[in-house]
Amino acid sequence: MSLTLDRRSTIPLIGLGVMSGVVGYNAKPDPIPTILSPVSVMGAKDYSADLLDIMYRGVMTCGLNVTGKRVLLKPNLVEYNPQTPINTDPRFVAAAVELFHKLGAAEVLIGEGPGHRRDSWGVAEEAGYRELIPNFDKIFVDLNRDDVVAVKGFDEPEFFFSKTLMSADLVVSLAKMKTHHWAGVTLSMKNFFGLVPGCVYGWPKNILHYKIIDYSILELNRLFPHSFAMVDGIVGMEGNGPIQGTGIHAGVIVMGNDLVAVDSTCCRLMRIDPAKIGHLKGAAHLGYSAATHIEQRGETLAPYAKAFGLMKEFSHLRLDA
Repeated sequence: MSLTLDRRSTIPLIGLGVMSGVVGYNAKPDPIPTILSPVSVMGAKDYSADLLDIMYRGVMTCGLNVTGKRVLLKPNLVEYNPQTPINTDPRFVAAAVELFHKLGAAEVLIGEGPGHRRDSWGVAEEAGYRELIPNFDKIFVDLNRDDVVAVKGFDEPEFFFSKTLMSADLVVSLAKMKTHHWAGVTLSMKNFFGLVPGCVYGWPKNILHYKIIDYSILELNRLFPHSFAMVDGIVGMEGNGPIQGTGIHAGVIVMGNDLVAVDSTCCRLMRIDPAKIGHLKGAAHLGYSAATHIEQRGETLAPYAKAFGLMKEFSHLRLDA
């Protein structure tokens, strides 16, 4: 499908949150809910561990049911550098594919739209996805170049997303636990930037970052509420993330159907204060960030908490700073 759009057509995607007044941004905390958001924290020493078993036990504690559903797994596949753990590890993604088949999903696909590289297949090849994920060529969808369908926002003109994405019953954010030089952290919510099709909105997708990055994150997550998060924190990235940082072993996987709660838990594991992260501070309309609103399942946080290194200008994000 071919589309010819002028720059004006791309504005609704970025400015929608600002023009519509995103509900809940800087809102007062909600009272403690009767039912808390479950978040499962599971230890995984390294990628040679039985990831399928660990993921299965974690997902079960969250009560996820995908029987008969079409599932789209969204990894963080950005760029490749053999010296830096930029991407969701292919072994993590392979285990997730097997997991959702085991859980009874009708279809399991992998979809990603890298913002830095136009050749998604080339990045996948370099990152080991084609080698380590069974049947990768048959189940991978390049969200940058897939046919698109129109989606209507609040009161703005339509904008566009992948046809495959919009036909999924559940989007699973297979994020990488990383710091980010603009957003502070990039976890399951920020990972949704890869859902935006480059064939419409161009490369790189810096327009998403320049036009108030936190609002962009919030709006994308509002548009895709049927989601689940599985964050690869076995080896994360600290420092100048999401691409130029350094690896840090955390040995943990964080899972849940409330992406705000999952990312807030990840922040606490990284020794970062979620209340100081813009998009988490403004996400009261999407989920819960306060620890009192989250039901911790699986293992306790303490054994896996590790202070991720921060760039000097982000030192104020440190928990208890």
